Amino acid sequence: GKLLIIGRGSNLLPTQHYDGVVVRSRIMGREVTSDNGKDVLLRCGSGETVDDVIEWSVEQGFYGMENLSLIPGEVGASAVQNIGASGAEAKDCIETVEAIDISTGEQYIINNVDCQYAYRHSIFKAEWKNRFIITHVTYRLSRVFVPHLDYGNIRQALADKGIDNPTARDVRDTIIAIRQDKLPDHEVEGNAGSFFMNPIVPREKYLELLRDYPNMPHYNVDADHEKIPAGWMIDQCGWKGRSVGRAGVHAKQAL
Repeated sequence: GKLLIIGRGSNLLPTQHYDGVVVRSRIMGREVTSDNGKDVLLRCGSGETVDDVIEWSVEQGFYGMENLSLIPGEVGASAVQNIGASGAEAKDCIETVEAIDISTGEQYIINNVDCQYAYRHSIFKAEWKNRFIITHVTYRLSRVFVPHLDYGNIRQALADKGIDNPTARDVRDTIIAIRQDKLPDHEVEGNAGSFFMNPIVPREKYLELLRDYPNMPHYNVDADHEKIPAGWMIDQCGWKGRSVGRAGVHAKQAL
């Protein structure tokens, strides 16, 4: 029969009965499989919540995933979606993905390169869609903390607290506070989450838009392309805080 493979399901709104089997991983556990004193390989069950893994890792002194703090997804989903936030992506830390082929029951260990990771994308969303159930993900973390502060207002938020040399805990706490301030808590107010892709446009298009919107925020991608924030565009269209029936766009964050 049909399978619907989900993570925590916090971003799903079932509008009718699903005529099939809903599959959710309850494979838990975290295990350090390698530690050379500099890098650590951490193998996690696909049913673990990513944020719990990050919290635990920071306590252990394993760094690299702090910028993904407070994303409600599970470890298995992180490998499918290549979750990203605050200038970081899961692919930056994923070493291998363990999966079972649904049709044959065969077990595979898939390396990072073969997952074909790109912005908000992986092979699990494309030609391997619905082919595998992910059982474990191994992340490569570092014992040396390197803060990544150049996204959004992370640096400013730390400066406001008088923090010049942030620890991993400082960065994690700051990112959590920023997210809590602008995003609804799915435990309190059901929501589809912040799922979007910032459009990357050719330089000519960017310059054309800039004439009409001189204050338009943007991020340089390369010599020929510029990234324009989707949230800003939705806001310009008048959709921030707007509702249709009982569904709407969050008033604090158009994404």
